[in-house]
Amino acid sequence: MNVRIIDRASGPFPGSRAKAVQPRTQEVLEDLGVLDALLAGAAPYPKLGIHLGPFTLPRTMIAVGKPTPEIPYPSAVLSPQFHTDRVLHDALHAAGVSVEYDTEVVGVDQDSDSVTTTLSTGERVRSTYAVGADGGSSRVRKQAGITFTGSTDEEDRMVIADVTIPGLRRNRWHIWPGTSGRFLGACPLPGGDLFQVMLRLPKATQIANDPATLQSAVRDALAARSLSAGEFRWASLFRPNIRLAEHYRNGRIFLAGDAAHAHTPAGGQGLNTGIQDSYNLGWKLGAVLGGADEELLDTYESERRPIAAAVLKLSTERYESFDGNAKKAVTRGDEERQLVLNYRSSAISSRSSAVVGALHAGDRLPDAIATDGNRVFARTAGPRAVLVGIGPHGAESAHALAHGRDIAVVEVPSGTYGAKEPALMLVRPDGYIAVLSGVEDTSAISQSLMMLG
Repeated sequence: MNVRIIDRASGPFPGSRAKAVQPRTQEVLEDLGVLDALLAGAAPYPKLGIHLGPFTLPRTMIAVGKPTPEIPYPSAVLSPQFHTDRVLHDALHAAGVSVEYDTEVVGVDQDSDSVTTTLSTGERVRSTYAVGADGGSSRVRKQAGITFTGSTDEEDRMVIADVTIPGLRRNRWHIWPGTSGRFLGACPLPGGDLFQVMLRLPKATQIANDPATLQSAVRDALAARSLSAGEFRWASLFRPNIRLAEHYRNGRIFLAGDAAHAHTPAGGQGLNTGIQDSYNLGWKLGAVLGGADEELLDTYESERRPIAAAVLKLSTERYESFDGNAKKAVTRGDEERQLVLNYRSSAISSRSSAVVGALHAGDRLPDAIATDGNRVFARTAGPRAVLVGIGPHGAESAHALAHGRDIAVVEVPSGTYGAKEPALMLVRPDGYIAVLSGVEDTSAISQSLMMLG
């Protein structure tokens, strides 16, 4: 399968903007084989230090949990976007794919058989499908005629910058609250001496979006706290943009990430939701190109759009809390970790009556220890579906179903996942359960295997 990635930027993203990598995203990155590289340049989230005059109020925003057999990565980690970006680009290069920078999409047209993408170089690229992951101002979305519903608060401005701050301790994420939700924050970034500075400006502040002006605003804000700004690496002006695409698909054209949904920065959800969009769409495109029913692609929007809507609501509530409930604004819990997100209502989640603990078809498959002593996640990694057999009878049924098919079987001991009877699970390539089944009637799994190709 040939893939081309077009990017109008001149190179990899240089800033720290999105920096939270949530537990579910860590599992995705492990499946892609890049988690170790990401964690090598990441760090646990530091505790907050809220400065109130001469006092500093300590607070934990993201608790560091202990790994369990079911949840190997319980806590978000701090990974500046430039590091996450570099890790993913290295994986692309290892797979023989290079991003084509300084190249812009100027037109997208489609017919019943293909998509024709016109590039700024004049080249016309014909492909089976096209995916617009080109941000909030997505050219692909506009060319596809998909409405981007929502709002942008033109009076709310935040400066975000990566800068050294000599003398400021790096053991805290420093917050200096202001009035009416204004604040200055400085979060120490791992792997060097940079801080990510966030400066929320007074309402309706007019400020030019150029490096010199943004740096000056940060210098002045730090100076008011008897601090100085050292070397700047990157600076940007942010406006709250809260939008959701009306559709995620028009024919052979799809949207993913910020092209489909735009979030506030509160809660650390945007990057994670975008990665999981791509994870969901990627295996489905691969399956259809490999011979699966094209109706499988319809489940991309029906599964991912409701999740994006819920995430938008969550991140908006967190952001608006800065105006009156700072405690709520900096609180993080299970919703942000994204481990409880599910596809129970999906057309490809079987409504089998089989019971396996608290699990339902459409849920994330928890990790566990397989009969051979390996982690289940290690055995289910890769771009294909997997059959999990619980107990000897479940394993026997799984092997019988897998006979003659390109599908792996993972055997787990009786009682795993709280199962009281032998059982089978068909696990999708993205780690969600498509079917739960007893060993007496496996017709639902057979039907799903046909749909998944």
